[in-house]
Amino acid sequence: MVLIVTYALGLLFSLKTHSEFFGAAEHGEHEEERWPMSLALATLAAVTVLVALTSEIFVESVQQAATTLGLSPAFVGFIVVAIVGAAAEMVAAFSAARKNRLDLSVGIALGSASQIALFVAPVLVLLSYVLGPSPMDLTFWPGAVAMMLIASMTAALVTNAGRSAWFVGFLVTVVYLIFALTLYLLPPRVS
Repeated sequence: MVLIVTYALGLLFSLKTHSEFFGAAEHGEHEEERWPMSLALATLAAVTVLVALTSEIFVESVQQAATTLGLSPAFVGFIVVAIVGAAAEMVAAFSAARKNRLDLSVGIALGSASQIALFVAPVLVLLSYVLGPSPMDLTFWPGAVAMMLIASMTAALVTNAGRSAWFVGFLVTVVYLIFALTLYLLPPRVS
């Protein structure tokens, strides 16, 4: 519940009370035409259904591939599902970065990660008490906690500079690659 309240207060902070901190600077873009609310909601509903169907197919395929390739559940969850699940955000972040909109690019990447950590995961845990065969928890093995700490520190160091270069992006990718290799070569022990 604390994580969900934190996420809600973060949304309030960024969208209402301090939105001026998060507004992008003008880059010579033209005002885009807005969709009518009914069309936007209908499109959102249709895309949500398509994503749900695609997710079902994806999960089944990943389970079979993981079994065939001998991949640990940790590797599949932290690497495969994370990359495929965040594909849309990555495309948008890369597009913003190519247009020299580093603020938007970093905002997309960190916003997506925050949404998963502070909202989606806790909601799934709470729903598991009602819908699931057995309740889930947010208990992580020490290696996962260390990786999350390193990832958080890396994100803080990269974003605090206020500017970046291609080599910084490469170094962040290397951190993720090290996590992937660690999870592949030294999977967590199942107790």
